[in-house]
Amino acid sequence: MAAIATVPNYTPSLWVRLCHAIPRLDLTLQTRNSVFTPDSWEYQQTLLVLSSFSAIALVLSLLVILSFLIYYCCCRRGEGGRDAEEEEEDDDASGGQGYSGRKGRGICCVTWVSVTAVTLCCVAIGIGFYGNSEANDGMYQLTSSFLTANYTLASINLLVSDTVAGLQQSVSGPLTSMEEVFGGHKPALVPTRSCRRLSERVVSLLSNLTLGRGLIPITDGFYRANGSESIVGALTPAPPSVAPTLSPSANNIPAPFSPGWAANTLMVNEDYRWLSYVLLLLLDLVVCFFILLGLAKQARWLLILMTVLAWLALFLSWGSLGLETATVVALSDFCFDPNTFVLNSTHFNSRTSTEVLDYYLTCDRKMSSPFQQILTQSQRALSSIHSHLSSLERDALPRFPKAEKSLREVQQILNATEGNFHQLVALLNCRGLNKDYVDSLKGLCYDGMEGLLFLSLYSFLSAFAFTAILCSLPGAWRTFHSDSEEYEDSDSESEDPFTSHQARRQTATGSQRGALPHFYSYQGAGWTPPFSSAPPLPTPNVSSNGSPGYENLPLSDRQSPPPSYSPSMLTAYGGSQSHSNPSHSRHLYSH
Repeated sequence: MAAIATVPNYTPSLWVRLCHAIPRLDLTLQTRNSVFTPDSWEYQQTLLVLSSFSAIALVLSLLVILSFLIYYCCCRRGEGGRDAEEEEEDDDASGGQGYSGRKGRGICCVTWVSVTAVTLCCVAIGIGFYGNSEANDGMYQLTSSFLTANYTLASINLLVSDTVAGLQQSVSGPLTSMEEVFGGHKPALVPTRSCRRLSERVVSLLSNLTLGRGLIPITDGFYRANGSESIVGALTPAPPSVAPTLSPSANNIPAPFSPGWAANTLMVNEDYRWLSYVLLLLLDLVVCFFILLGLAKQARWLLILMTVLAWLALFLSWGSLGLETATVVALSDFCFDPNTFVLNSTHFNSRTSTEVLDYYLTCDRKMSSPFQQILTQSQRALSSIHSHLSSLERDALPRFPKAEKSLREVQQILNATEGNFHQLVALLNCRGLNKDYVDSLKGLCYDGMEGLLFLSLYSFLSAFAFTAILCSLPGAWRTFHSDSEEYEDSDSESEDPFTSHQARRQTATGSQRGALPHFYSYQGAGWTPPFSSAPPLPTPNVSSNGSPGYENLPLSDRQSPPPSYSPSMLTAYGGSQSHSNPSHSRHLYSH
């Protein structure tokens, strides 16, 4: 049978058509079609090939990150010696600000790259939350439609079973009693037997109203399928309170599709899926927040910890992208032509005829119901039963008053059967189930498809952002110096226990003087300074600004500066001494 490719009130979206048009290759790089056949190994190969692109992207990301790590670890060490010499020359020329300027520019560049990558990651997180919500809405609509269809099918089965049980009860109970009462009275016995035959006819007709294929009555309301002696149920089980007790099938027949079972399974899986994505999004958000905090506080240990978590987020992002790619492509194949899969799948039509499925999937007004003949014959049989009971009430009841109780019971059963029959006719109409089918397609192929596309975009952007973060973070935290390193650098230049670290740093970076004068200057070539552990005060004969220099003083009158001062700090120290006590300097000079 040719599959019906159109569904009323449903058309594939643009995204579905674009994803369905993606070329398909198997593991041998041969072209395959895009028909949705999830049980086929060739179709599964095409999905694996599409998912492998995310693995290739992961490898490229690792290579890029590795190249940056090699650059930071190896190349910068080679440049360290040349940079140190250039920095010393810049310090002599600009008063110690050359290194800090170059270093500040490097830190600024690396920091802004990290901040830009974190901002991109935050945008991706927002897209991910929206996509996760859209996918959840689509799955909620799908499960709601399944539950509604399951309730409709369960109601059909319940009405059929109640009608069949009522008619069987009337045949075995009141009608048998009426035959015994009427005895040999032929005018009353013939209508009574006609009611029995018509009731059995209605039971036989209604038993085929189940959406299973070829159900044949066995005994006591149970039916066998396709000649099998095993007891089988209807397509969709009724609620537990009204469901009949059925023994499992012994044959290896594919389990029929049950909307109730599918709804419960989808709800459980969707809860886990939604929670997994929320946890992944929160992980990315926490990593981004603490990266910004580490850059602001220049906390090396925090950035190292976030680097480790960024590696985890990178692998999760590329992995989720591969899974989402395969899911999006498979879903687009199904949504492009859903009827073809439903009509050809053995899980759907193993116990349901193709004619019945085609009627409910398309719901074409030109197509008549496959149950129309059964319903018409059943309606005529019930009308005939009602006519026979009226004639018995009018003719035989005055002569046989003992049959009144049995006759009233049959009439009550007939009235209940007619009420159930009218409800059954309304439920068997294709409009209700077709609406549930179309709603499920819209939820899955519109909202669900859109949500998966946004999740795929989130995974790609977050993976790209974390790649940039992992490339820039090592350069960022390597430029940060801990307090212990700063104190060690300062101690290597000065061992003065009385000068604070902050003062030394301000003195070293705040000096803007030019060339330094000679520190040791004596009056005569033959004069030898007495023994002292501290260097003498600078005594320039002619200063650069024209002020007189210092005279040589006895050791008792000299103020010894701390040992091992750097040139820049000695200049600052000499200047502070000259400006702090000018009167003392003039007094010394007068001697």
